[in-house]
Amino acid sequence: MMPLHKLSACLIALVSALLPHPAGAQEMDKLWGESVVKLRPEDASKGQLFADGNYAMFIHWGLYSLLGNKVDGKTYYGIGEWIMEKRMAGIPIPEYKELAKRFNPSRFDAQAIVQIAKDAGMKYIVITAKHHDGFAMYHSKADPFNIVDATPYGRDPMKELSAACKEAGIGFGFYYSHNQDWIFPGGGNGPQTDENGKPATFDDYFRNKCLPQVEEITSQYGPIELVWFDTPGKMPKKYVEQLIGVVRKNQPKAFVSGRAGHGLGDYQSLGDMEVPIENIDGLWETVDTTNDSWAYAWYDNNWKTPREILRRLISTVARGGTYMLNIGPYGDGSVPKHAADSLRGSGEWIKRHPAVIYGADPSPWGHALPWGDVTVRDNKLFLSVFDRPTDGKLHLPGLKTEIRSARWLTASGSEPVTHQRDGTWTCLTLPPGTLNALVPVIEVTLAAPPEVDRTFGIDPKGPTELDVHFASVTGATRNGKRWMEKFGEWKHTFEVTAWKADGAATWEVDVLRPGHYRVDLTYTGEKRLVWRVAVEGGQAIQNQQNSSSIYQSFPIGWLEFTTPGRHRVSVACIDGNTANASLKALRLTPVTDISPASDTASSR
Repeated sequence: MMPLHKLSACLIALVSALLPHPAGAQEMDKLWGESVVKLRPEDASKGQLFADGNYAMFIHWGLYSLLGNKVDGKTYYGIGEWIMEKRMAGIPIPEYKELAKRFNPSRFDAQAIVQIAKDAGMKYIVITAKHHDGFAMYHSKADPFNIVDATPYGRDPMKELSAACKEAGIGFGFYYSHNQDWIFPGGGNGPQTDENGKPATFDDYFRNKCLPQVEEITSQYGPIELVWFDTPGKMPKKYVEQLIGVVRKNQPKAFVSGRAGHGLGDYQSLGDMEVPIENIDGLWETVDTTNDSWAYAWYDNNWKTPREILRRLISTVARGGTYMLNIGPYGDGSVPKHAADSLRGSGEWIKRHPAVIYGADPSPWGHALPWGDVTVRDNKLFLSVFDRPTDGKLHLPGLKTEIRSARWLTASGSEPVTHQRDGTWTCLTLPPGTLNALVPVIEVTLAAPPEVDRTFGIDPKGPTELDVHFASVTGATRNGKRWMEKFGEWKHTFEVTAWKADGAATWEVDVLRPGHYRVDLTYTGEKRLVWRVAVEGGQAIQNQQNSSSIYQSFPIGWLEFTTPGRHRVSVACIDGNTANASLKALRLTPVTDISPASDTASSR
């Protein structure tokens, strides 16, 4: 049965689709198209692995993997599957087609890949049947530019992978680029004439390649969990409807990704590499990758550790979503060892703590807490502790429901965790052994389903970061912002910018321990900026600091909360190039190594 939060009547709009994007992202946005979808009553009978599993493997593997982002001795930095495109190497079509004669992935082992997915705790696999380069990774009768007919390999690896998935009891699905095809005449961003110089239309591409290939992948590979269409751009709705009709006919239990376009998919897919910071209702996923590129890039050794994978997986589940994590096999078909090792390492943790992930409901707080995150099963909270407090005291702000018991889940069983009320807060004392755990999990059994006050609690021992997404903003502008670090490597955040003289970002917070807190602001800007941070009815501090074109944290000073309880704290940019200053977050860290009596400045 699907988690309750995924049975809502409709999905909320994708946050980043509702907010303005920087100019550098606009061209890519056009390719994504509309991905907001509505949940239909019949959806409850399908997509169970998507809804309950919450974790899947994505695989980007194709002709581009042979290059690994190096062409004629030059390295191109960015996502590898776009190497042919003009913003990367700009490889001419005849030259790219010639690569197929050298593509012989002799080390491809379907059972080995499926075993990695199983060891990782993933519930299904989605692999690229055809990416934007137009090369089919299966035996397509619709177009000879495929791995069986155009390469010395001569085998259909998708048949092997489908069979291995079925044998192992995990789901199987295809990625298919339905709009873009850089090889076939008439395809999106492809040649506009055929080999004889005759004008080609999108309809030519759709009828002669796209539609027949979708028929092939949905009828020749057994049961499919998911068909993951991508970058619909301005593809007319009538074409998307035909493709989804083929999926419904051949695979009635399969889901269709939200990136099919025109709101016709079964769920919503967020932006690449986007893990949201606030709960999202309904069925949705985030897609991420084990390093920075989706397809193999020879230079990309920026691997995620098992702990990083778990943090992003748990954060996604805690926000209410499904996490699909990508691997990019080498051109020979084998999987990079570092990716496989990290997946297995995080998978060992998941096997010990399956209730944290599978079929779990999102955090009742609606966002992460300073020390980690929370998922829910019935009357149980699962606290995943990524940043263990130095004194071992874990603080839960605003939990209203009575706690029946708390225990640390260990490899061999569990240990009791003491807990007590402290005003509106709950304090749990962690056992010393949690210091050595990859990610300690505290299971808290409640007397009833959890009810919490979502006011941001300021942790009395560790830093609390307040993102501007959660602030009330006046006299300034809040935007959703995304940008590429390298080509195709997306970053996502919110910003407050265009500050006016009376501008402010204000948070309501709950302070457990009054005292001094160090203030750091994360922002970008030009030259020096003056910032003011104030507690309503209390102290105000201001400071001038430098700025940077990338987000960095800068210290502002010490701010004092004189009483426990509710406060309103605000940030304003009051001098310098305020129009271009972009605030991302306010961080408050308790100053714990002084005595209140030693400070005399507040009395002046």
